[in-house]
Amino acid sequence: KIGRPLRRFVPDARLRAMLEMAPRVIPPVSRNDDAQTHVAEGPRRKRVALMTGCAQKALNTDINDATIRLLQRHGCDVVIADGAGCCGALTHHIGKTDESHATAAANIKAWVAEMDGDGLDAIVINTSGCGTTVKDYGHMFRDGPLAQDAARVSAIAKDISEVMIDIGLQEPVHAAPLRVAYHAACSLQHGQQIKTYPKDLLRSAGFEIVEPAEPHLCCGSAGTYNLLQPEISQKLKERKVRNLEATQPDIISAGNIGCMMQIGSSIGVPVVHTAELLDWATGGPIPAALTDEGQQRVRHVVSFRMPTDAHPQAAK
Repeated sequence: KIGRPLRRFVPDARLRAMLEMAPRVIPPVSRNDDAQTHVAEGPRRKRVALMTGCAQKALNTDINDATIRLLQRHGCDVVIADGAGCCGALTHHIGKTDESHATAAANIKAWVAEMDGDGLDAIVINTSGCGTTVKDYGHMFRDGPLAQDAARVSAIAKDISEVMIDIGLQEPVHAAPLRVAYHAACSLQHGQQIKTYPKDLLRSAGFEIVEPAEPHLCCGSAGTYNLLQPEISQKLKERKVRNLEATQPDIISAGNIGCMMQIGSSIGVPVVHTAELLDWATGGPIPAALTDEGQQRVRHVVSFRMPTDAHPQAAK
């Protein structure tokens, strides 16, 4: 954060890219990520484990908090498994196989312990880059002693949108017909072949969904690509930002923290995780990105389009 304002004076392009990705504001600490069980509201429909990961705990703690509330509200016990952590994707991308397999193995053991204990209906992942990797654990460990357990984990690994489609989104209580541009992360639409679920959920929550031109193209984040190939990454980002801005959105929604940071660094529109918007629509707090002082336009849209008694926080 201290070095971010000086990034344009740094000669090394890769170091500049790292400073560009640094959050403008250090997020608050969330104790929701500690090993524990968040009990469902009302009758329990599912018992799931949430992968809290590593990047989101450093860059945006609101995403996991919103995901937990959303799942609890829809009848899920949400387990944060003891010993689970980084998915291993970033080290896997750059060929550090031993390191990536070590962190992946820790996850497998932590989740299998829950599966063999009180059971799990799903392992929920709200960072699509992580989700693509966890779904590949079965292949990654196919020739080793963890092959069977890794395959079991991959079989129940689900993106948050898959879980919510299966459960069914409850009737929105804070419907806000904001214009939401949906950014499809490559790891979600190509890696996991999940293309419609997030948009379907956001529409059912009362948002107007628009898609940018060339939605199949990468934003340039791509795990470590934006740090290792900053020039090409920058060109991809500029193209993605132009296409998103052309839709004239009130909000941009995405399901991957890397994309959110990449796009958010160059656009004047709030970038919010899909789970945060679904949480808000079904009774949770308004996402912090929509209440910042620099987002007066969105706050005005919220206040004009929503009755003030429909969402007390939106009227503040």
